[in-house]
Amino acid sequence: MTRTAPGALLVIGSGLKLYREYIVRSVAERAREAELRLVLINNLRPTWQHEYFDDITVANVFDHQLLAGTARELAGRYTITGLMCWDEPLVMPAAELAAEFGVPGLSIPGVHGCRDKFSCRTRLTAAGMPQPGFELAADLDHARRAAARIGYPVIVKPRALGASMGVSLAPDERELEFAYRVAHEASLVGDEPYRGGAIIEGFADGPEISIDGAVHKGEYLPMFLARKTTGLPPFFEELGHVVDPADPLLRDEALLDTLARAHQVLGIENGITHTEVRLTTHGPVIIEVNGRLGGDLIPFLGQIATGIEPGSVLFDIATGARPDLTHTSAGVAGIRFGYPAHDCVVRSVTVPGEAPGLILASRMVDPGTTLRLPPGGYIARHSFVICSAPDPRTCARRLDHAAALVELDADPVDPPPAGTPLTMPAGLLDVDE
Repeated sequence: MTRTAPGALLVIGSGLKLYREYIVRSVAERAREAELRLVLINNLRPTWQHEYFDDITVANVFDHQLLAGTARELAGRYTITGLMCWDEPLVMPAAELAAEFGVPGLSIPGVHGCRDKFSCRTRLTAAGMPQPGFELAADLDHARRAAARIGYPVIVKPRALGASMGVSLAPDERELEFAYRVAHEASLVGDEPYRGGAIIEGFADGPEISIDGAVHKGEYLPMFLARKTTGLPPFFEELGHVVDPADPLLRDEALLDTLARAHQVLGIENGITHTEVRLTTHGPVIIEVNGRLGGDLIPFLGQIATGIEPGSVLFDIATGARPDLTHTSAGVAGIRFGYPAHDCVVRSVTVPGEAPGLILASRMVDPGTTLRLPPGGYIARHSFVICSAPDPRTCARRLDHAAALVELDADPVDPPPAGTPLTMPAGLLDVDE
């Protein structure tokens, strides 16, 4: 008699406890209800993950061949019924494995459209969607010619990185050399096929938003929309986000049609995406589509504001079910990140225990951590505060108040010399204490 292998849901990388435990908790609850094993391939030795996963294999997930071999070995022990991944550097191999195992995934064309910003721009432009002029520049001379053709100001960015790393605005030719060097050097920490050079593209001026949405069998289903605050020009560090379930943009036909059409053009079949959009005077312009949940705890804000559990939606999509995105709560939620005024070594960070509307406040670094602002480093955050409120204006006031209560004690340090190799920020990788 042949023994049937137990059914399992395979997860590639858990992410940081602070950022992703609430998602893992929901996924684990749904897996238990469905009598599925929850199996994890993780980069470092697990700690908090033991509470949620039935089987954990430690492997270098950034060695994609090793990752694939490890996943195939697990597929020999379990019947893989679904696969999920929410870590930006891993969405490509995760989608490839989903296709190999015959379970729902972004699709190979879909994941290339998400991971490769040049491919995304090329395909959306070819489909006639509003897009800025763009060109992939192999060197500085090429970048100069591209910028002259497109017209200043231009955005200069790596081909495949997340969290606005290496992205900056060049208002004129004088600033282009600096912007190109920043993007090129940042690209060297990314996936090997996308290292070197930079994308030069026209600046789509206007407020920036992000939308987390589910895609089920090609159908795009928006979940929640975040209004974004950026800073540290000419860079685009993300300083905070606010999610309002009653945001009128969620009923904007032009925006919803743009989102649905972009996902169709890119060939995204199943998954959760995080799409960044500029609201220009000519209408919404897709900046990029990411094949994962949003970072910066945006899905957590969405859960507070709408009652939609992102982990539960992930489970549905990964197992082939159309998710129920009915709102079960209504309120506004926002996050504000604390940045130092200059590069520094942290002595201590103190966050408030109480404040109006405060949901959560946390330090993000340990004493002795060196925080570097762009271009020497990115995501130099020492803390965050999350607040809820009945409306966006009140939420903004509460975030201002709570953020002012954060205390940073740090010693300033000089920026790294030009050309110093960039170290990937810890918050982007599957690492934990």
